[in-house]
Amino acid sequence: MKQEFFFLADRIRMIRESHDMTQSQLAKELHITRSAVNGWEMGLSVPSTQCIVEIAKLFNISTDYLLGMEHGAVLDIDGLNNNEVSILISLVKCLKAKDNDTK
Repeated sequence: MKQEFFFLADRIRMIRESHDMTQSQLAKELHITRSAVNGWEMGLSVPSTQCIVEIAKLFNISTDYLLGMEHGAVLDIDGLNNNEVSILISLVKCLKAKDNDTK
């Protein structure tokens, strides 16, 4: 069970750092203490379900990604029209095909 904590701990730290955010800044966004964030990142404790959801929303990722269940990220398409969404889907397909061609 403890290994799962470390994966989650590493994922939280990696995501936070990739957004140039300190533990204190993340704690402030989540309305918790910095020591709580530090505990998560050290694998001493795990965030509540609500905090996991809030972290996912804050960083625009899925809870599955945060928990290591998938490798994808979430793209917020609110406010885009159907044509713009179709363009994004086509672009993703093109990039995935290009990636497969280089392997």
